[in-house]
Amino acid sequence: MQLRIPGPTPCPPEVLQAMSKQMINHRGKEFEGILNSITTGLQQVFQTKGDVLTLTTSGTGGLEAAIVNTLSPGDKVLAVSIGVFGDRFVDIAKQFGVTVKYLSFEWGKAADPQAIHNALEADPQIKAVLITHNETSTGVTNNLKEIAPIVKGLEKLLIVDAVSSLGCIDLPVDDLRCDVVVTASQKGWMVPPGLAMVSMSDEAWKAHAHASIPRYYMDFTKAKDFLVKRGGQTPWTPVVSVYYALDVALGLMLHDGLANIFNRHARLAQMMREGVKTLGLSLFADENYASNTVTAVKADKKFNAAKLVQVLRDEYDVAIAGGQGKLKGEIIRIAHLGWVTDKDIEAVLQALAKALPRSLA
Repeated sequence: MQLRIPGPTPCPPEVLQAMSKQMINHRGKEFEGILNSITTGLQQVFQTKGDVLTLTTSGTGGLEAAIVNTLSPGDKVLAVSIGVFGDRFVDIAKQFGVTVKYLSFEWGKAADPQAIHNALEADPQIKAVLITHNETSTGVTNNLKEIAPIVKGLEKLLIVDAVSSLGCIDLPVDDLRCDVVVTASQKGWMVPPGLAMVSMSDEAWKAHAHASIPRYYMDFTKAKDFLVKRGGQTPWTPVVSVYYALDVALGLMLHDGLANIFNRHARLAQMMREGVKTLGLSLFADENYASNTVTAVKADKKFNAAKLVQVLRDEYDVAIAGGQGKLKGEIIRIAHLGWVTDKDIEAVLQALAKALPRSLA
């Protein structure tokens, strides 16, 4: 099966083999070595000298953890949304009593840095900005290199959903002064679902000290204490097999080198976009901000999106995704992140060419 959905993504054989190992004592020296190795590797990929914590949860769990560990009920945030996952961040914040100023942009477009600046200038009470780096529902990547200096120049916390970007698209956490950055194992990390990874800046820790949203399982103080003071542990029982997998995957990634990883994702994304256009189809995302991890393609009455997804799956062994929310039936989404090669892209494009005539609208 060509698994070309935005997650979970395929795993290299070495990663799957690592997961077959027997369980170990998660309070023992062997797990301590694995967790410390993972933490060091994550700091390199996050491009941070700050703390990186691992949580046994999904990416959404990581986003919830970011909210409850840095904010209090009644705090005001600017939530920047360009799609389904930006809206999800809004919903999470509201669930915990945070006051949300909602700044949305047309789906398929990136957030406008000037509009963010204007919204922050207009409301000095805003404490933090919530933003999705890479929106897989629309195939768009926000330009954090322009947005981050605006947010930090106005002394706001910058809380970033990087679930589908980190490990694939350059996101230098320290250089951009991102305060909280969340990602998850099942995307570009080439690992099964089960882990969220979160970086925390010094400013984020200061906010954490005053944050009063109730938390227990997701408490970053506990996570850091067990990692540092108790020497390579997690406060609660970890998903041990996924830690095995992440340790191996990080080794592969660091051996490859970050520049090579980012360049490969950019090249394969361009290959996918050009291939789609060669088939006479149109991209949904503004190409100036098109994602290097997922390509969104308009149906444009040229094909039935649901039927195309079905034909590719049932007859060509290719799994792609349809649209979400108001884009259901309007687009298809083809992912190209993590463990993916030129041959994979070629195979998907060949299958797409064969399936299109059988998926007419």
